[in-house]
Amino acid sequence: MNREGTGPASRPALRPMPAAALVWTLVLSACTGGGDGGPTGTTGSTTGGDEASREPRVLRTVEGLQLPWSAVFLPDGTALISERDSGDVKAVKDGGTTLLGNIPGVVPGGEGGLLGLAVSPSYVSDKSIFAYFTARADNRIARLTLTEAEPGGALRLGPPEIIFSGIPKASTHNGGRIRFGPDGNLYVGTGDSQRREQPQDPNALGGKILRITADGKPAPGNPFGDNPVYSLGHRNVQGLDWDDAGRLWSSEFGPTVDDELNLIQPGGNYGWPEVTGAPGKPGFIDAKVVWPSTAESSPSGLEVVGSTAYLGALRGQRLWAIPLDGENAGKPVSHFTARFGRIRDVSLAPDGTLWMLTNNQNPDSALILAPPAKAGS
Repeated sequence: MNREGTGPASRPALRPMPAAALVWTLVLSACTGGGDGGPTGTTGSTTGGDEASREPRVLRTVEGLQLPWSAVFLPDGTALISERDSGDVKAVKDGGTTLLGNIPGVVPGGEGGLLGLAVSPSYVSDKSIFAYFTARADNRIARLTLTEAEPGGALRLGPPEIIFSGIPKASTHNGGRIRFGPDGNLYVGTGDSQRREQPQDPNALGGKILRITADGKPAPGNPFGDNPVYSLGHRNVQGLDWDDAGRLWSSEFGPTVDDELNLIQPGGNYGWPEVTGAPGKPGFIDAKVVWPSTAESSPSGLEVVGSTAYLGALRGQRLWAIPLDGENAGKPVSHFTARFGRIRDVSLAPDGTLWMLTNNQNPDSALILAPPAKAGS
């Protein structure tokens, strides 16, 4: 199901469900953790103190963006923002927005285009950033170098060097989130690209979290040997981040039920398309948080700050705050419901502010929020 439409549409006339679709719906409903009620966590008593329940305060906005997908930050605090359909990378510094450059080879369409960005852990010395984008035949990852026309001058985006390719593409379910982990390796969230056979195949790239080096090679110590796959059984990974203990969390679209927040284990199988949510089926890892109604979530970008995971919701048009307690997650708290539209990404800036990117408001914006720990001050 495509949950990235550009806005509300008129309600179509009801038509009989095809027999094959009806059978699949019945099978899936028997293999999920629910479908009714609000979001559920693994530890209902976890509150995360006051942090998750406090609504962050909007400090200012950055206007004039077009379908922004990812926001990352250079060491000096400059924000880099990708625009899905234009292929542009924008730089935001001291309240001003400039065009850093356009990435050639981006072929937008449906949910595809210029998606995730990541800044090299060695940026001070190599001046490199990384981009995940949809090309003509696949989704791929490129490394780009930022240069200055003169010392202290404006930054420019160098030509892309493709370091990883062959990730399957489709009009939907392209994944696209990339992030460097505490170990210095690049983690990549991919979608199943509407190919249901891929997520359960450890030799396929679709429906996975990948772990690769900055040169695009399988990272040493991966669970399947000389293979980039880190975890499998995913439908469409949209957010990645680590907590203070180094645990990897991810957000993921469900089908028409069971959006998920998952705690990722190396080699773990998260069930798609056999199961969704948290049904407790042997051989699969249950989600830590399940949204039975995808109308409330469609989770995208993810940022863990202290003991709280902040998650942007597209269809749900809100910011979710989920209290974390070790390997468990409590009941999510909703903020800004329907106030700013669809939230594509949530990112923590070096100054402690939280940036939220809106999507499909035409034009879109970045909302800059007060540091979460100080939101009630």
